[in-house]
Amino acid sequence: MKIKWALLTILFTIATVLTGCDNPLMVLDPKGPVAATQADVIMISIWTMAFVVLVVIVLYVFMIMKYRASKQRDDYEPPHIEGSKVLEIIWVAIPIIIVAFLAVVTVKTTNEVEATPKGYEKQKPLVIYAASSNWKWHFSYPEENIETVNYLFLPTNRPIEFKLYSYGPIASFWIPQLGGQKYAMSDMVTTLHLAAEVPGEYMGRNSNFSGSGFAQQTFNVNVLPKKEYDKWVKEIKATAKPITEDKFNKLLEPGHVGQSTFTGTHLKFSPAPEGENSGHHHGSSDTEKKSDESTKGSHEEHSEHNNMNMNMNMNH
Repeated sequence: MKIKWALLTILFTIATVLTGCDNPLMVLDPKGPVAATQADVIMISIWTMAFVVLVVIVLYVFMIMKYRASKQRDDYEPPHIEGSKVLEIIWVAIPIIIVAFLAVVTVKTTNEVEATPKGYEKQKPLVIYAASSNWKWHFSYPEENIETVNYLFLPTNRPIEFKLYSYGPIASFWIPQLGGQKYAMSDMVTTLHLAAEVPGEYMGRNSNFSGSGFAQQTFNVNVLPKKEYDKWVKEIKATAKPITEDKFNKLLEPGHVGQSTFTGTHLKFSPAPEGENSGHHHGSSDTEKKSDESTKGSHEEHSEHNNMNMNMNMNH
């Protein structure tokens, strides 16, 4: 009877807490396929852990009620037990099964979110360079040839490919309702694949501590249907001033600024750290191969020239 009341108390408390939440957690309120996949993984992990905790609590209550001292005879002596191979196998196998299950789910979904979202593979992605600086975000749209500061406009139902890097310390780019966070670093570019399916206004931020002003390093994300998005692009091109190197260098100075819009992008005079401008070279690119072939050819020509000089000296 006491176990029954204990369980009812736990369930009532959980229900009370959940009904007291007017707005759902943003990570559990996805507005795109990537965020939906990650939300499913979070819920699978929560329910798995909740099941384990519930079983442990039930067993704990059962044991202390069944084997409490007041229930035994005064002359009771516990039996001598040396062990049980069956029980030992069970309590070792169960954690292994749980960890293996969560590992398989995590690896599978990680591969999914690292690629173009399902259903969007045949579409050309909208590439946006997202650069962090103390303490602001610079968004470059090469396709539209515009740039924004501290806010984003995105079209619905189109894959988005963010190219992340930083002009300062490591930052973490995160739009909770569209997908998980990914780091932006100073000497390389990381790629984040997202897609938005529901129009609306969402919050984005730097989720990695990067100094005293990181808490205010946030940005607004406006998701619009394609026609409205195209209209916004036309308005920017008609009204915004061009980005200049001097203006961009001032924006890079530490501090907080509001939202800004420009035509052109800073990539022309301050390119992203990728390709020839990258500080990290993972593998061998075509440029590196051509450079190696050129260097090799130069060495061969130099060697042939030295051999010719040696032959001429011997003839003399």
